[in-house]
Order: sequence, then C-alpha cells, then structure tokens
Amino acid sequence: MLYYRHMNPLYIVYGIIILVVLYVIAVYNGLIRLRNREKEAESDIDVQTKRRYDLIPNLVEAVKGYMKQESGVLESVTKARTQAMQTGGTALEKAGAENMLSGALKSLFAVAESYPDLKSNTNFLELQRELADTENKIQAARRFYNSVVQELNTKIESFPSNLIANMFGFKQEKFFEVTEAAEREPV
Repeated sequence: MLYYRHMNPLYIVYGIIILVVLYVIAVYNGLIRLRNREKEAESDIDVQTKRRYDLIPNLVEAVKGYMKQESGVLESVTKARTQAMQTGGTALEKAGAENMLSGALKSLFAVAESYPDLKSNTNFLELQRELADTENKIQAARRFYNSVVQELNTKIESFPSNLIANMFGFKQEKFFEVTEAAEREPV
C-alpha cells in the first residue's frame, strides 16, 4: 500500500504510451507481412502462367502434323498465348488475356478429340497432362492469393487496426474473380 502512495502518475502515463506504441508497431508489422504475402501470392500466379506459356509452343508443335486442316485453332492458341504474354500489369489485370488463352486451349483439346492418332501420341498426352497440372497449380495459386487478400482486407477493415492501416496508407486489394461461366470450366 505504501508503494502506491509514492508512485508517480507519470509512470502510468508513460506505460500507457509505451503499450500504445508497441501495439501500433505490432499491427503495422502484421499489415506489412500480409502485404508481402499478397505480393508473393501474385508472383506465384505469374510463375505458373509462365510455365503454361512455355508448354504451349511444344503442344502446338506436337499437334501440327495431325491437325493440318485445323490451322485456325492452332493460330488462335498461338495468338492468345502471345497476347497473354504481352499483357502487362498485375495478375488481376492479366486475367482477361489469361481467360482467352484458356478458352483457346479448350478449343484445341476439343478438336484433338477428333484425331485418334493424336490422342494416342505420348508426347501430346504428356503435354496435355502437364498443361492440366499447370492449370491446377494456377487455380491453387489464385485461391492462395484470394485467401491472403481476404486476410489483409479484414485486417484493414477491422477496428482498431483500420486506424493504423489508414494512418499508413494501406489499401484493400481486389480478389481474383471468375467473371464468365465459361471460365469456370477446366481446360
């Protein structure tokens, strides 16, 4: 009891200030961590789409000999790949071009069904399997991106961390969304 009587009220104020500063630092560091995870997730999408870009020329070469009369399909795949590769910006900004490429690949595989010799070609089957695997990885990367964005946006919107987020200029990120029903179907 005697101790409390002699305790300076300034120590209490200093203690509260220190706790507030530590809280601001912790929330700020958490927001930075989430923002960096969002950038990492977006980079994962880019890595997987680059892998898809690399596989497509091999696929086109594998089917050229079998699908001479289907040159329009091959040209659309090549054109969509080129357009997707040249589209700049974030993974979200590239989504439209990526979806066009996915549609062109769907057309190619649909036409390939008409060629029994092609369907039995091991090179084609391996490339088809690798592309399907890559598409699955792209989808997983997009889901991971969305989960990180959801966590970041929740922290930015929640009280009292929203005060700190606003103070330091943190902005909400957009989700990776499927806008057309055709995009929901796998390649």
